[in-house]
Amino acid sequence: MDHRPLGSTGHDVSEVGYGTWNIGGSWGDVTDEEGHAAIEAALDEGVTFLDTADVYGDGRSERLIREVLDERDEEPTVATKAGRRLDPHEAEDYDLEHLRGFVDRSRENLGQETLDLLQLHCPPTEAYYQPETFEALDILVEEDRIAHYGVSVERIEEGLKAIEYPGVETVQVIFNPFRQRPAEELLAAADREDVGIVVRVPLASGLLTGAIDADTDFEENDHRNFNREGEAFDVGETFAGVPLEEGVAAVEDLQRVVPEELTLAQFALRWILDFEAVSTVIPGSTSPEHIADNVAASDADQLSHERHGATRDVYDGRIAEHVHQRW
Repeated sequence: MDHRPLGSTGHDVSEVGYGTWNIGGSWGDVTDEEGHAAIEAALDEGVTFLDTADVYGDGRSERLIREVLDERDEEPTVATKAGRRLDPHEAEDYDLEHLRGFVDRSRENLGQETLDLLQLHCPPTEAYYQPETFEALDILVEEDRIAHYGVSVERIEEGLKAIEYPGVETVQVIFNPFRQRPAEELLAAADREDVGIVVRVPLASGLLTGAIDADTDFEENDHRNFNREGEAFDVGETFAGVPLEEGVAAVEDLQRVVPEELTLAQFALRWILDFEAVSTVIPGSTSPEHIADNVAASDADQLSHERHGATRDVYDGRIAEHVHQRW
């Protein structure tokens, strides 16, 4: 698998990484054994970037990563997140005292003296206009609690503001054929500043696998059941903010664009990787077979201009009105 620089961190990471929200919580029931097997499968496929957060199963996904890595020789880059444990998560609470406590808990969960990469976990927009938050992160670097830091954002505005701070080395953002706005400005701005782009929700919560229809039943504790209107957290994290029925119709249109040698999921991942500013994309899955299929997108040929244009047509015609100006 090809590797790309992760901004200015000095880490080269697999361009297909692995996101562990699926094995931590809010995606239905997943056993520890299934979680271990999924992480093992990702490592077996050459993944060298693992993304997690302290709130994924209240630290569960961090602990599962530690348990797997304790039994293996690989040393992947592990990125975690902090801030969502604040309830409510007000901007003024993103301070040194809170962040140091969150970081120390993640260090214990992951078994790391120094975290590879800490990302602020979708803080309120006001936090990006609060220099003391980023000064606190600088102190955590000085204390060797974290090696590098970045942000995970909901809105383009937040990503653009974040990269004004010299210590921010990565921005994590939702970007896929159904959420195309980052390509207009954020990717270029991050590239200019040597800031790595980590892409989450690349398959729109499964919509872009083609395996979901409007009648699909989800478990009660699956966010695709309980967060369709943003009842629990930002609705943009569920189906990338696209109304389910409209998304299913758009998938039917997009299927006509996919070359026969690729699955729809591989097409969506390849579409993302065709943007050179992207450092890594982090699909999540509990299926070793799906993880292997996702990684194979790295070896696929770049998509033609015609296929990119046709994908944009589907977006403009079906999706943009629901998401483009919102995030």
